Amino acid sequence: DSIFFRDGVRRIDFVLSYVDDLNKEWEKNVSVSLQERRREFESNLQKAGLELETEDKKESEDGKIYFVKIHAPWEVLITYAEVLNIKVPIRENDIPSTVENPLDCMLAPLRLPESVMHPEPDYFTAPFSKDKQELYLINDESTFFSPSMRNRIVNYILTRCPYGTEEGKKKFGIKRLLNNGTYSAAYPLHDCQYWKKANDPNCDNERYTLYMEWARFLRFYKEQPLDLIRKYYGEKIGIYFAWLGFYTEMLFLAAVVGLICFLYGLFTMDENMSSKEICDPAIGGEIIMCPLCDRECEYWRLNTTCQSSEYSHLFDNVATLFFAIFMGIWVTLFLEFWKRRQARLKYEWDLVDFEEEQQQLQLRPEYEAKCTQKKRNPVTQEMEPYLPLSSQAVRFCVSGATVLFWVSLIIASMIAVIVYRLAVYAAFASLMENTQSLQPISGLLTPQLATSVTASCLNFVIIMILNFFYERIAIWITDMEIPRTHMEYENRLTMKMFLFQFVNYYSSCFYVAFFKGKFVGYPGAYTYMFNRWRNEECDPAGCLIELTTQLTIVMAGKQIWGNIQEAIVPWICNWWGRRKARSNPENLYSRWEQDHDLQIFGALGLFYEYLEMVIQFGFITLFVASFPLAPLLALMNNILEIRVDSWKLTTQYRRPVAAKAHSIGVWQEILNGMAILSVVTNAFIVAFTSDMIPRLVYYYAYSESEDSPMSGYINNSLSVFLISDFPDRNKPKQNPEGLVICRLVYRDYRYPPDHEKRYLHTMQFWHILAAKLAFIIIMEHVVFIVKFFVAWMIPDVPADVKAKIKREKYLTQKILHEYELEKLKERL
Repeated sequence: DSIFFRDGVRRIDFVLSYVDDLNKEWEKNVSVSLQERRREFESNLQKAGLELETEDKKESEDGKIYFVKIHAPWEVLITYAEVLNIKVPIRENDIPSTVENPLDCMLAPLRLPESVMHPEPDYFTAPFSKDKQELYLINDESTFFSPSMRNRIVNYILTRCPYGTEEGKKKFGIKRLLNNGTYSAAYPLHDCQYWKKANDPNCDNERYTLYMEWARFLRFYKEQPLDLIRKYYGEKIGIYFAWLGFYTEMLFLAAVVGLICFLYGLFTMDENMSSKEICDPAIGGEIIMCPLCDRECEYWRLNTTCQSSEYSHLFDNVATLFFAIFMGIWVTLFLEFWKRRQARLKYEWDLVDFEEEQQQLQLRPEYEAKCTQKKRNPVTQEMEPYLPLSSQAVRFCVSGATVLFWVSLIIASMIAVIVYRLAVYAAFASLMENTQSLQPISGLLTPQLATSVTASCLNFVIIMILNFFYERIAIWITDMEIPRTHMEYENRLTMKMFLFQFVNYYSSCFYVAFFKGKFVGYPGAYTYMFNRWRNEECDPAGCLIELTTQLTIVMAGKQIWGNIQEAIVPWICNWWGRRKARSNPENLYSRWEQDHDLQIFGALGLFYEYLEMVIQFGFITLFVASFPLAPLLALMNNILEIRVDSWKLTTQYRRPVAAKAHSIGVWQEILNGMAILSVVTNAFIVAFTSDMIPRLVYYYAYSESEDSPMSGYINNSLSVFLISDFPDRNKPKQNPEGLVICRLVYRDYRYPPDHEKRYLHTMQFWHILAAKLAFIIIMEHVVFIVKFFVAWMIPDVPADVKAKIKREKYLTQKILHEYELEKLKERL
């Protein structure tokens, strides 16, 4: 279980593996070609200064796999440290730490040991230069560069090392060799087994520490060892877990307020006058409702929806408005405080001077390989590959057309689900009215709710299927565009995937929130989709309860399915791959073989983690007015998510190649956009989906009782229709009670049949519409003013961090200046 060459001195910085089996005659020519590529590639690696050591397949556990171990000697490390502008220590930081918070003693149970939280001292750093080696704190050449720095340097060499020329084109890069089967895997090593420390005293055992202090679920209440995560996995993974942890901490406040709003609805259920009137046998029991479908459905009494109207009050009450405004402000606080947290991490992790331009100069190997034409870079004044404008235009057109096609496919699938809702709605309505066995639950399981639940489940299945295909399509079209840099590649892929996921996950919620029950018509003039299916009506208690149902099923289903994919599937795959090796003695199962049997944490591993969390962020901000418990669900999921992600990264996946990042990248802009959109969507939900505005208008303008202002609201809001005016297409087959009138199922303010403007909208309808529009304008302006004021009040970079950055720059320049003076004196 060693991480060193056979001499026990040189550290293994990277491992390549391949299978070379010449048993089959027809495969010999292919195998010989692969051998030649490997031979030339490894020869070029040695020319670049790397040292290789090969383990014969006879030494491997299955007797088939060769392992090529790679070590980067000191000269290679210092050469490429200068190329990659890696910062290294020059002096221990003497800036005093900030004053400790007096409340820290209360947070002691949440703290980790100092040796885990801060595994190495804080230093002043400067970019490495080969000519100034004596300036740096080099105590031991073998440990000066951390393992994550070493594997980053070796990976840089591997991605640019040539292996031959084919069809007149220069071929290079380990990625192409992995794709064409020359090598089966390329990965850096974990430093030990996760469940026990290594026997070798030279091993740091950081993986074991991460597992014991971070990756176990029983540590869910502990802080994350971000410095150790950054040291072991690199800044890019470290910044993700810092963001996820901060997001989860902020969710705690939103979850508490949401729970209070939910409890308010729960405790005031008995005071809700609307549900009281619906449930009252003398009021709701006497109101005869028009049929829910054409011909087959019968007339029914309003009090059959008693239970659903009571439950709708849980989410449709005054607290809904308060919570929608609160979440508009919360999301601003979250984004602004994250900027401050991110600025502090940039300082602590030496990323202040790390700019994206440094990465812009590092072209993707795929870009260099596919772009044969060259032009001079105006920045570096060097000749480099470029993609002609005409080729870019063609590729972008194909890419755009493909994206539009798949978005159209999602919209078509949503329309298919709507058609399903319209088709089965009549069937559910007829079944529930005419089946005696369903009478006990008919009050809770209304036709609208039954349709909404089944349609939500169907919609979730379609979402998962489309996701499976589109992930592959998005990667294909992004590859086809040939982005110039890794950052450009990730940004383009991010925008495509987010656009798709946005439409895929949220389209059904937008339909229920803003379209369902809005274009129904009235008896005798119903609106039909494709002139066949009658448009859906909302429940008499409103559409908000159905939006809540839709949101709960899609959000909870996504979280459950995501955890199955992230944790259970890799565990099963690893168990299946290691079942034979477990029967062998431990001393024959080497460190490189153990890691070879783990799953691959690909270049897009973090991308999917961010995407999952950003989609969740959309659920708890865009539609939170309909479901105050959404932040609580998200909080519980994220507490589990942090430990699941850390567990799988530490135990189930090969060690990823370390990468730098000073922010969450383009996801910051996406979160800002969703924060602004959330104010608009929640204002519209309160105005048009909730029943709050019609109730307030009735309370202040149309109530006839001073003692009980809301009494009579239900009777006032349900329009009257003369049964004799039913056309044959809509008229029920039977009217055994000889009814003369029925009431519209949904809130619709129309003149009665004996009025000269029969069935036209009343003035109350226009008053309510004006109140809704006025509410939207006022709420949006109030929330946006508060948001921008809060954002202006909170600086992006804390004052103490600004001071430390300036102080460190000053001291670093002073140290470098003194060093140059000493060198000058020596020369003189």
